[in-house]
Amino acid sequence: MGSELKYLAVLAITLAALLHSTAAQETHVVGDKFGWLVPPGGHYAYEVWAAGHKFSIGDILEFNFTTGDQDVAKVTKQAFDSCNSTSPIELKTTGPANFTLDTIGEYYFIGTKDRHCELGQKLAINVTAHSGSPTPSPSPKPSPTPRGPVTYVVGDQFGWIVPPGGELAYSAWAYGKTFYVGDTLVFNFVNGTQDVAVVTKAAFDNCNTNSTVAVFTNSPVNIILNTTGELYFTSTYDRHCELGQKLAINVTAKSTGTATSLSSPTTPSSHAPSAQSPAAPGPYNSAPSMINGSGYFVSFLLVALSFFH
Repeated sequence: MGSELKYLAVLAITLAALLHSTAAQETHVVGDKFGWLVPPGGHYAYEVWAAGHKFSIGDILEFNFTTGDQDVAKVTKQAFDSCNSTSPIELKTTGPANFTLDTIGEYYFIGTKDRHCELGQKLAINVTAHSGSPTPSPSPKPSPTPRGPVTYVVGDQFGWIVPPGGELAYSAWAYGKTFYVGDTLVFNFVNGTQDVAVVTKAAFDNCNTNSTVAVFTNSPVNIILNTTGELYFTSTYDRHCELGQKLAINVTAKSTGTATSLSSPTTPSSHAPSAQSPAAPGPYNSAPSMINGSGYFVSFLLVALSFFH
């Protein structure tokens, strides 16, 4: 009788552990609603997505894609870095494809279709021991190497538009870039179809374009970053902001690489970034810096390639 009770106790503990593990299990849909495809934003797109998730043992990665158009391969770090799909650890060609995260450490996934990996269809994640594990502190970043002013074309080849992927499109574009005082943002668009509005954080969050700091209507618009802090840009065209035409960046001091948060000024400041046309040597106007501490990493831009190419 005693041995049977002991056996039942052990069984109960085991079942409880299994139930707890099952309850803690989470399914992560890679790319969320946009799924697994070649991202126009390059490899930064999936880095943005992964940065917003915590992966634990027992969790599942779900790759949603159209069978025949995409595939997903689990590979080594070396294969990931070189986009070598010749000898994958595991290859799945039918969507949706699920991978269970059963060990701690780093996992690497790529698309093996022609040049898909080179074009950014690749995902690297790190799995912690379990859902209750503390998040390790990030290693301190080295001081940035001094450099001259850099000109950034917002959105690169697809420019300043209403992005089909929503506001995370420009988050993906800005991710991984360091903006210093003295750098320039270039907004390219078709005149009469877009504009560039410098706004406060509150206006940015609420898409309220009734009160703007500055508005520029002639493309290209060059915004010179002449102060530290965080800046907010959107469009005043009807519903463009709500549909995702918005960009938030942080500008750091050039010499030290440290960011200085500025309070919310209510009037234009002479220390704010200026915008100027290539045809005019002087600035059009100045705009105050604002701060955006939300740091949203939820999902990212993943849309049809034909739209951007």
